[in-house]
Amino acid sequence: MIRWVALILIILLIALQLKLWVGEGGMRDLHALRARIQAQDAENAKLKQRNQALSAEVQDLKHGQQAIEARARSELGLIKPGETFYQVVTPAPASSTNPKQDDNGH
Repeated sequence: MIRWVALILIILLIALQLKLWVGEGGMRDLHALRARIQAQDAENAKLKQRNQALSAEVQDLKHGQQAIEARARSELGLIKPGETFYQVVTPAPASSTNPKQDDNGH
């Protein structure tokens, strides 16, 4: 009788260990869930940093004239009264005015 009870308990222990390690909600799922949590935490940190930068930019635009002026200059090309605007134009590459001649000079 004790042998049967011991055998049943060992079988039950093995079944429970299998469920713990490979079953649904077991250790494998726990490791996968932890990896997903780490990836989500990294994504959240990047988004939090982006939000902070955007919030700082909004505050700067609300309260700072220099930021508004810099943005107007860069995006809209505006200048202050009394300033002179200079535009530097790079010359186009020189093109030959003579049409290509064939080997006979024609």
